[in-house]
Amino acid sequence: MGERYEFGPFVLDLPRRELRRHGEVVELQARVFDLIAYLIRHQDRVVGKEELIDAVWSGTVVTDAVLTSAVRKARIALQHGEDEAAPMAPIKTVHGRGYRFTAVASPVAPRTRDTEERDGSLRRPTIAVMPFASPAEDHDQTFFADAVAADVTTLLAKHRWLEVLRRQSARPAPDAPPADYLVSGTVHRMGNRLRVTAELIDGRSGRHVWGDIYDRRVADLFDVQDEITRTVVGRLEPEIGQAERHKVARGRHPDLRAWECYHLALLHFYRFTAEDNSEARRLLQRSRELDPAFGEAHAWWAYATVLGMVYWNEAPDRRLLDDALEATQQALHLDDRNALFYALKARVQLARGEYESAIAENDIAIRLNPTLALAHCSLGDSLAYEGRYDDAVGHFQAALTLSPNDPQRWAFFSYGALALLFKGEFQQALHWVEQALEIPNCQYWALAHRAVALAYLDRRDELPRAAAALRAARPEFTLAFARRKLFYLKRRDQIELYLEGLARAGIPAR
Repeated sequence: MGERYEFGPFVLDLPRRELRRHGEVVELQARVFDLIAYLIRHQDRVVGKEELIDAVWSGTVVTDAVLTSAVRKARIALQHGEDEAAPMAPIKTVHGRGYRFTAVASPVAPRTRDTEERDGSLRRPTIAVMPFASPAEDHDQTFFADAVAADVTTLLAKHRWLEVLRRQSARPAPDAPPADYLVSGTVHRMGNRLRVTAELIDGRSGRHVWGDIYDRRVADLFDVQDEITRTVVGRLEPEIGQAERHKVARGRHPDLRAWECYHLALLHFYRFTAEDNSEARRLLQRSRELDPAFGEAHAWWAYATVLGMVYWNEAPDRRLLDDALEATQQALHLDDRNALFYALKARVQLARGEYESAIAENDIAIRLNPTLALAHCSLGDSLAYEGRYDDAVGHFQAALTLSPNDPQRWAFFSYGALALLFKGEFQQALHWVEQALEIPNCQYWALAHRAVALAYLDRRDELPRAAAALRAARPEFTLAFARRKLFYLKRRDQIELYLEGLARAGIPAR
């Protein structure tokens, strides 16, 4: 059975739960999407009303009016034009019998593993979201559990490097392909207390990858649902990424494909050393060459290139920044609905001093995927350099809430500390810096932030030790070095505040 179907200007993408018209996503309610999908899967016959209700509403009793409304919305979505009067909605009512999908929806053949091995292309991991169970025999709790599972599916699918499936039963059909990962959970409500559990299981080994419990007081159920599902997805996606990187690292061999090069590159990238950054860029470039249609490789190569200038041995280079921007634009040309690509393009624009453009790109990223922690961090940076410090700190906090175990969480703290330094809240900046420094892969700039904060707090007895720690981590760190590496700052007051703090801490001029 196909996972994608094409008909006219439309593509129905089941793993992503998307209907696209001329490449643009058509916004649909979950039940309407399921109705369209079921009719297309059974396009060779008339589907009875009872069968359709059972398939789409999972046995829940619904009225004819509810079904009729869903069919009407499906017809509007499937018209070639935007208005309700446009012709050619391919759902026909067969009076007394049910409905039939009348267009020819052709399945798009998925790539097989053998094909991928021959051409070096990627294989995205599949994530099956199982029904969330409710221990109580309570219709409201069952409904809420279904809603949480549906929202988790929808939000996970916004991470477009994943292939996301939703299974309507805890027991998949015999012919259902095995998923790489399974997401499941439970919902239990007692009075005004709500507990949701979620876990991630390796679909092939059965190994428990991640799990967590969320307890909330219920004031507005929809607000709680929204908060929990965003938190769950914000924590799931990095865990899946880490599991994929470890799988590739354990199974590495000399003939690497694009997907393996990409994940090995991220394994090096997240170590945050000069040597690992260089290796990450090499592997990402190889991934780009093996599969030019692999947008993630283009976008992450651009980000790794920028960080080489900000942290390590690459000198700021306009030509390289042009190349990095072009790589992110190439990624977006391949998939202009990918939130990550907008966020990484914004990182490049920030390094180029194009703050307003970076803010706009991050806004798009968050609109496309509200659970993408990197986009919130990137927006925080962009706002901070424009002097909008309160808004900036709010987005750094959002990044930490969404992904408290993120491989870049040291950066969330460190960049947040810099915003607080610019704002003049030195004690709070020091608090954020100390949290960054507790994380093993934290970078030397956090040590510089600590020295600046201590200098402005006039904690003179601690300054020699802070300056020595910075110089030990980066022996060539001087005021001249800092000025070169802060090439992305445009506001003179921010640069002068920072350099003055370093000078008070005893950092030499050259």
